[in-house]
Amino acid sequence: MQILEVSLQGFRNLEQLQLRPSGGINVFYGENAQGKTNFLESLYFCAMGRSMRTKFDWQLIGFPEEESHIRLLVQKNNRKERIDVHLKRNMKKGIARNGMPIKKLGDLFGTLYTVVFSPEDLSLIKEGPGERRRFLDMELCQLSPIYYYDLQQYYRILKQRNNLLREIQKKSALQETLFVWDEQLIDYGERIMTARMAFLQRLDKIAAEKLSALTGGVDALKIRYKPNCDPGHMAERFQRNLQRDIHLGSTNLGPHKDDILFTIDGKEVKSFGSQGQQRTTALAARLAEVDLIREETGEEPVLLLDDVLSELDERRQRFLLESIDGLQTFLTCTGIEDAVKKYISRDNLFYVENGFIQQGIEINGEKA
Repeated sequence: MQILEVSLQGFRNLEQLQLRPSGGINVFYGENAQGKTNFLESLYFCAMGRSMRTKFDWQLIGFPEEESHIRLLVQKNNRKERIDVHLKRNMKKGIARNGMPIKKLGDLFGTLYTVVFSPEDLSLIKEGPGERRRFLDMELCQLSPIYYYDLQQYYRILKQRNNLLREIQKKSALQETLFVWDEQLIDYGERIMTARMAFLQRLDKIAAEKLSALTGGVDALKIRYKPNCDPGHMAERFQRNLQRDIHLGSTNLGPHKDDILFTIDGKEVKSFGSQGQQRTTALAARLAEVDLIREETGEEPVLLLDDVLSELDERRQRFLLESIDGLQTFLTCTGIEDAVKKYISRDNLFYVENGFIQQGIEINGEKA
């Protein structure tokens, strides 16, 4: 899989541009706050139909513009796909695939596979369960339209159940109708847990191999699924927790409370891992995503690496670059690291300054 052309207008601070990236490593460099990450964000939006940084689409429209446009041309095996995104203030976003407007985001998934890695990925290890569920859901939605549908239905029903729980506080007779939502929530919840468990079993094996290679066999990584409710027991748990849910006015068990446990040599990385171990654990998980997408779809994902080299020592930089050799990669940095110079030429080097992206800038006055 490869992005052949990118054109955009009015996205964040980026000026109107059109470029043709190379199929290898494309380096976008410049000072901070110039627009490098904004460019990666535009590519991610075309793959997932949402930003990786904000929930509000209007924030993606550059001031004082009223609308924003992104267009990608993607090569997939023997065919080309076009993705068009139109954002307009105070209006619903418009996304088209090959000129046909999509009706739901699930129709977009699979047009472009991406894997993103940034310093913020430490939140996958250090922050709360919500960050880890998001990691799970984003990857599974890319790989499985069925999972995306089940997840959408689950949260729709969860909202309805929670509304009813609050109504029951006022009128207890409504409790008799709760079973309608319970049955549906349990059905979709079981499907989600089954998919998550299967995904994490595969991720665990591959990520352990990646981390072992990263550390020279020193660290042994395990990734374990921590469901809030054991699969097959949701109905029983719902019944036991009914009065508590009514009292609180919310549903307190199910996949929306799940977590993932990362351990190295049996110790939880979040609590006991060093900063270096937390960083390499997140990196191993992302590199494992690449292999999973390749295995599941037969496609090579496009990599979006946002200022990650500066966070890694020379050995880890080298391992990362060797691992992604042959994949189309968009990499941002403030300066050109020595480790990356052998992978680039003027044609895949882009200088970013104040929203302008200029291709083919020379490094230190010499051709890259």
